Amino acid sequence: MERVNILGVKVDMVTINEAAAAIMDFFNEDRVHTVFTPNSEIIMAAYRDEEFGKMLNDADLLTADGIGVVYASKILKKPISERAAGYDIARKVLEKMNYTDHKLFLFGGKPGVAEKARENLKRDYPELEIVGVRNGYFTEEEEPRIVEEINRSGADIVFVCLGAPKQEKWINAHKNELNVRVAMGIGGSLDVFAGTAQRAPEFFCRFGLEWFYRLIKEPWRAKRMTDLPKFAATVMTKGRKFKQD
Repeated sequence: MERVNILGVKVDMVTINEAAAAIMDFFNEDRVHTVFTPNSEIIMAAYRDEEFGKMLNDADLLTADGIGVVYASKILKKPISERAAGYDIARKVLEKMNYTDHKLFLFGGKPGVAEKARENLKRDYPELEIVGVRNGYFTEEEEPRIVEEINRSGADIVFVCLGAPKQEKWINAHKNELNVRVAMGIGGSLDVFAGTAQRAPEFFCRFGLEWFYRLIKEPWRAKRMTDLPKFAATVMTKGRKFKQD
């Protein structure tokens, strides 16, 4: 898959359907595949933190979860055709898994959220095998037991919903211990599956304003979102110094 180098993070130039198809192909390979979906904030974090950037680039699939990333790719003359958000990719994967015997584990969220997400997903995908759930509240000492729980479940894919960068770092730390074929970080998607959070209305998504909708709903994000104009400015002033493959 062709990639675009955005401030040192090499994002796959894939659509939602292409990303989902790649993940389904990962099930056929006997190893753990890591899937991350960086947005502008995550790429800025990686720009500042070389180790985190390397962690992202070591993933098997990196998709553009944010309209800012799509715009950045256009500035760099390697345009990504559409935003491939983690939630949308996950939904497409679940549609495909519903007709297979591949198994899912849900990890993250507040106590009770993963259970509610399982209930809702079973309603949407009656044939989907969800073989385990675990909330995202744990100590470092509990992590080996969480890995064991995931492995015992027989899951082929685990959705890790701990928020960035915690979920990426957790997956990277344990990928050699997990028996799954895919470990995918999808942030707040679990809350949307559970119905405890809502995605932005279609209007906001269509015009690249989902960030604005989230800011209205969650004003505490204001400080974090100062990275959005910094990201745009950095791409325009320094983005072309990063070599494109």
